[in-house]
Amino acid sequence: MNIVFMGTPDFAEVCLKKIAKKHNILAVYTQPDKPVGRKQVITPPAVNVAANDLGIPVFQPEKIKNNDEVVSHLSQLKPDVMVVVAYGKILPKDILEIPKYGCINVHGSLLPKYRGAAPIQWSVINGDEYAGVTTMFMNEGLDSGDMLLKAQTKIGDTETAGELFDRLAIMGADLLDTTLDELEKGILVPKKQNEDEVTYAPLLDKSICLVDFSQNAKQVCAKINGLSPWPTAVCSINGEKIKLYRAQVVDFCCPQSGVLLDNKKMIISCGDKAVRILEVQLVGSKRMADEDFLRGHKFEIGTSFNN
Repeated sequence: MNIVFMGTPDFAEVCLKKIAKKHNILAVYTQPDKPVGRKQVITPPAVNVAANDLGIPVFQPEKIKNNDEVVSHLSQLKPDVMVVVAYGKILPKDILEIPKYGCINVHGSLLPKYRGAAPIQWSVINGDEYAGVTTMFMNEGLDSGDMLLKAQTKIGDTETAGELFDRLAIMGADLLDTTLDELEKGILVPKKQNEDEVTYAPLLDKSICLVDFSQNAKQVCAKINGLSPWPTAVCSINGEKIKLYRAQVVDFCCPQSGVLLDNKKMIISCGDKAVRILEVQLVGSKRMADEDFLRGHKFEIGTSFNN
């Protein structure tokens, strides 16, 4: 099929590379290059890089709503379908109506759960047993179109949002490939979302990063893993901020929450059990395993990690 692809991050890049093997990608639309990192180096999106490698024309408009030039260009291309994966812009009606078969989106959740920008992270933060991907026909709403196909996977006990992101990107690409095959065959059966089951996954920011060890261990562990690698859970000790990248629940008990229970492993008491912080980083230092960290930073058992 003749396809216009719209996407921005590496999650979308995997999908683009997958479908480019079987379909004719007429053009790629992605976000403009943006400053990245401490030095704010202007960097193209992952999808831009992949499209250039594949020899596909790339377009990076600042806006697509009320943009006659974009509408004219897409109309001239006459795509059979448009595929949208983590593009970062909501498509207006005049663009949604251009493709012959409509616009298909790959979303990183089991819809109607977790509509919005950060579904993968919130599935980990909320301690869900399963995560997944959904393909759907797009409408003018936020992830509210009719569902097509789904795939799910169990979330690992110490799996971070970043690791789950990578796994779901591959699952999403495979699901998109199957969805396009079934679209060509005319055997897709769209299903409306149950509005009573809708939840949302808003963007993350650093305001939610502080860990409260008075919560139960499962909640603390889920938050640490769900905020890894960004924006990263934090706590402090002796006035110094510590970033926490991975945790697991351990069966320790202590009447006081937020204290160190072992000076060889970073086991910290919670509201019920405890968590072991498996990967940690002192601000200004490098990320390391907890045992390595504690060899270089001597803390007494009973030291408080409460903020």
